[in-house]
Amino acid sequence: MRRTTRSFASLITVLGVALAACGEEAADAAPGAEAVSVTEIEDSDLHRVTLSESAAARLGVETVAVTEGSGGRLLIPYSALLYDAAGATWTYTNLDDRVFVREQVEVKLIDGDVVQLTVGPEPGTTVVTVGAAELWGAETGVGGGH
Repeated sequence: MRRTTRSFASLITVLGVALAACGEEAADAAPGAEAVSVTEIEDSDLHRVTLSESAAARLGVETVAVTEGSGGRLLIPYSALLYDAAGATWTYTNLDDRVFVREQVEVKLIDGDVVQLTVGPEPGTTVVTVGAAELWGAETGVGGGH
């Protein structure tokens, strides 16, 4: 729980800085151009987050593929894991070039920097390891992101 609290506090700090940077990018871009586009996904509470090329570069978004461990457990890096205010666990999947969708996951075990999931994206699906906090902020409007 201590690691979760520190991670959440770090997330909020990073969000403020990154979203401010995205706002500056939007101001520098051509009129009408947006650094991030957030669209609702029909029949869900989730959104599709699409970054402009310059916003993705500025955030330094990085991804890795979900792997399958022994016993069929899904494995993701700890850096791909997010917690919401209610304690639910999430990760951002990378559906297409600069297009991301949050997916709820169920954690079986955290072993150092590796998270074993009982429910999550299929093996081979790419998840965000750097920039997920900023995507969360853009999707949920934390820091005035949308």
